[in-house]
Formats: sequence, structure tokens, C-alpha cells
Amino acid sequence: MHLAYPAVLAALLFCVGLYGVLARRNAILVLMSVELMLNAVNLNLVAFDVWLRDTLHSGQALTLFTIAIAAAEIGIGLAIVLAVYRNRGTSDIDRLRDTAETDDAEKLPDTAETDTDGTGTDGTEPTPGRADGKTGKTKKAEAST
Repeated sequence: MHLAYPAVLAALLFCVGLYGVLARRNAILVLMSVELMLNAVNLNLVAFDVWLRDTLHSGQALTLFTIAIAAAEIGIGLAIVLAVYRNRGTSDIDRLRDTAETDDAEKLPDTAETDTDGTGTDGTEPTPGRADGKTGKTKKAEAST
């Protein structure tokens, strides 16, 4: 068997996986693309192990470790995606950018900006526990529209 056939197939699998990681916005599809990339590496490891006629079969042994790591990665990744989906209602990666910590998160809840009449700068009452003074009513109104 020529080495070119599995090497070309592995390169195609890796390119499809790389495209999926870079272009997809759904977290589950990104995890599937990472799995495609790992499978392309596994195919290369086994193909080069057979081609080199290694007596220790180190390529196949390393493939088993890669499969174990991939299984752990997909288990932890799916657990994180499911937890985020339950909290946020979406698995869209672009909408999850607000989970990153910013300087606004360091503000204390009692330091909400207020006018002289005690209301927030946008006319709403400051809500304890939220630094921006917005209430939960606006979120419910936005969700119903």
C-alpha cells in the first residue's frame, strides 16, 4: 500500500476539521470538528507505523492514547456545552462572549450610578446584585417581543 493514500485522506480530514473549527458558530459542531482533526492525526500515526514497519508499533500505541484523550475531551466539552446551554439557552459561540470577565464585573452592586432622585441614569431603579442598575423586567420584555 502506498503511503500517499492515507496521507491525502488524513490531510483532507484535517482540512475539513480546521474549516469547521474556524467557520462554525455552534459549540457542538466545533467539538465535532476537533474530533475530525484528531482522527486525521490518528490515521497518520497508524499509516506511518505500518509504512515504517515499526516492531514496537509505537504509532498504534500513541493512537490509543490519542483516542483516550479525545474521549475525555469530548466528555468534558459536552458537559460544559450542556451547562452553558442550560444557563444561556444557546450554544452559539458568538453569543457566549459576554461570559468573559471584564472591568465592569469588578464593580460592587451598591456602586450603581444614580441620579439625585435615587433612580438610575436610565430612569430605572438600581437593583441590588446588578452593577448596571437594570431590572429583570427589561429582559422579560425583550424576550416576549
